[in-house]
Amino acid sequence: MAGQAGPDLDVLVNMAGGNTDFVRPPRQDPRQDPRKGTGQGGDLEEVAAAWRANLDANLLSAVLTTTAVLGSLRAGGSIINIGSIGAEYASSSYGASKAALAAWTAGLSAEVGPKGLTANVISPGYTAGTGFFRDRLTEQRLTALIGATHDGRAGQPADIAETAWFLASAGARHITGQNLHVNGGAHTTR
Repeated sequence: MAGQAGPDLDVLVNMAGGNTDFVRPPRQDPRQDPRKGTGQGGDLEEVAAAWRANLDANLLSAVLTTTAVLGSLRAGGSIINIGSIGAEYASSSYGASKAALAAWTAGLSAEVGPKGLTANVISPGYTAGTGFFRDRLTEQRLTALIGATHDGRAGQPADIAETAWFLASAGARHITGQNLHVNGGAHTTR
């Protein structure tokens, strides 16, 4: 970044993205070929476009943004990428793109650690009030998503915001290269 006096950012949160399959209308009625968009069949051009769209939205946007501002992050700063529980079930281009984001973040952590920076992923589960499902979530699916949690509730945007706040705090300086699942136990790690 030519002309800058020096580092001036403390925290970068990459949270752009989403499931582009929700916004791209299929060219064909999916009832005619239920494999459309999964990468397991259908029109190859459509499948490739769906995968590229999710990779661009969920991985490449974070890579490019981070690359653009990396020189502006101060030592002691944090890079926080927003992943998804969907990465654990990568049966779609969305899940695979979020899994790639987590893998890239692990490598990024090793790269930026010597500069005094941390890099982590927050992977939410179902989070109410975000519009992620674009009003396509049935009551049955909502019940199943909440039922999969150990605490019996939907996540809230504040759950993610507070986790990001912590990761950006002095108390998290030795936490890096991690994928923190914020999903009420719907996916557990050990």
